[in-house]
Amino acid sequence: QVQLVESGGGLVQAGGSLRLSCAASGRTFSRYSMGWFRQAPGKERGFVAAIRWTDDRTYYADSVKGRFTISRVNAKNTVYLQMNSLKPEDTAVYYCAASPTTSGLDFATTYNYWGQGTQVTVSS
Repeated sequence: QVQLVESGGGLVQAGGSLRLSCAASGRTFSRYSMGWFRQAPGKERGFVAAIRWTDDRTYYADSVKGRFTISRVNAKNTVYLQMNSLKPEDTAVYYCAASPTTSGLDFATTYNYWGQGTQVTVSS
């Protein structure tokens, strides 16, 4: 069982930056691939970024490539999402998720565990 708690969301102006954190419980965090997803009002939950547990390979949605960076510190049981050059269309609730697998990391159905989400609002 893995419990996930996100933090770091807030209100920021366009062009600004935020860093989201996701703290995980459990002693096997290092063996979980981690993902970030987001959901805007009236839209489906969509993939943002993921990091594979076997080799820390990272994956990004096209809409965030070059602006967002996912990373993890296994010693702290934490995964991060550094978000730069934020745009109003990045406004959403951001969720972190954990999966013991190494493939299909851009699909929400791959993930077994989810956090409660943190709101990110980007003003124009």
